[in-house]
Amino acid sequence: MRDPQARLEEAVGLALAINLDIVLSEVVPVSALKPATYLGGGAVERLAQELADADISVVIMDCHLTPVQQRNLERDWKVKVIDRTGLILEIFGERARTREGQLQVELAHLNYQRSRLVRSWTHLERQRGGFGFLGGPGESQIEIDRRLIGERVARLRKELEEVKRTRHLHRQARRRVPYPIVALVGYTNAGKSSLFNTMTKAEVFAEDLLFATLDPTMRALELPSGRKIILSDTVGFVSDLPHELVAAFHATLEEVLEADVVVHVRDIAHPDSEAQKADVERVLKQELGLEEEVEHGLLEALNKIDLLDEDGLTEVRTLGSRSDSLVPVSARTGEGLDRLMRTIDERLNLARVVLEVTVPVQDGATQAWLYRRGEVLSRTDADDVVTFLVRLDQADAGRFSERREKEDAWASGPWDSLAQQADGDTTP
Repeated sequence: MRDPQARLEEAVGLALAINLDIVLSEVVPVSALKPATYLGGGAVERLAQELADADISVVIMDCHLTPVQQRNLERDWKVKVIDRTGLILEIFGERARTREGQLQVELAHLNYQRSRLVRSWTHLERQRGGFGFLGGPGESQIEIDRRLIGERVARLRKELEEVKRTRHLHRQARRRVPYPIVALVGYTNAGKSSLFNTMTKAEVFAEDLLFATLDPTMRALELPSGRKIILSDTVGFVSDLPHELVAAFHATLEEVLEADVVVHVRDIAHPDSEAQKADVERVLKQELGLEEEVEHGLLEALNKIDLLDEDGLTEVRTLGSRSDSLVPVSARTGEGLDRLMRTIDERLNLARVVLEVTVPVQDGATQAWLYRRGEVLSRTDADDVVTFLVRLDQADAGRFSERREKEDAWASGPWDSLAQQADGDTTP
């Protein structure tokens, strides 16, 4: 359970994210949800008077309202009412910059709005005449709008399938390079983009705002071992994240599915840090299917330690010393980033295999490839061969085996027999 006051502060932060002026904010106790208005009758009457006195034009309810509840509250209060889903959609609509982000937001918004056409407009029951001279009741305006929305949704889904296909091709290209992918995930405003900027020296938009990042960003990063990785900054999660948004942003979130290491960035200074962690893990498990990864433990970057008091800082550092999966960091000061990158290096090593490889001394290309693509643990030089103990990614280990098989086939194949014939042939 979340602290009601912390939840209210988050709702205020969401409203501020789209530049609304907050006049009143309060936690309203609800003993039982009312099907007609969500709130009890007494609370609705009291708030109606307060809203009229303060000349308020928009009310945000930090919950999910049915179309009927939304319509009834607007009628009783005579103001526009937005629920949590509508508010998050408004934020995403303002923040989306790329064509992909705009497509995803529009699809989510249309799916949300389609069920609320009756509530939103009073003119939608008008009917136009039928075709031909017979006339007839024809098609009502609401049916026209539903049909148009349905057609637009179908077009958007088709375009997003193209986006999905393009992303898949990009991922295939990265696998051919290949650099491991490390994805930053976490609750909105946990400091993912700030951490991303500090680690990669990038200039991704990072502000003390909820949902400052919508479009995923990737940058190359070199780890302490010299290995290069691709670091991915992703959209933040939030409690009660609308299903419409998760579905629409699935093409973007698939970057997390492809990651070799997932780093859960947490705002450890937030009073609801544990609840935020549970919300993020719920989305990762239920919506993205990362159940096994979550169960075995994600790598957690406990961010914003610079905001903790002495007791809190001591407690977090103690937690970090007891577990390899918990790394206290500060994206603002840079504290703990060296350990975070070393830990990422170690996590990637767990997925690597160690091979003993013998290479002819004159085969400089293969030796250079091993140094470039792997981590050489030891090297033993003999007269005509060099023996390496090298750690490789699974993909590179497979490539090396294929390369050796081709070389063996070449050495013992028909070209070899032709070369032997040529060597023994004395005909000028």
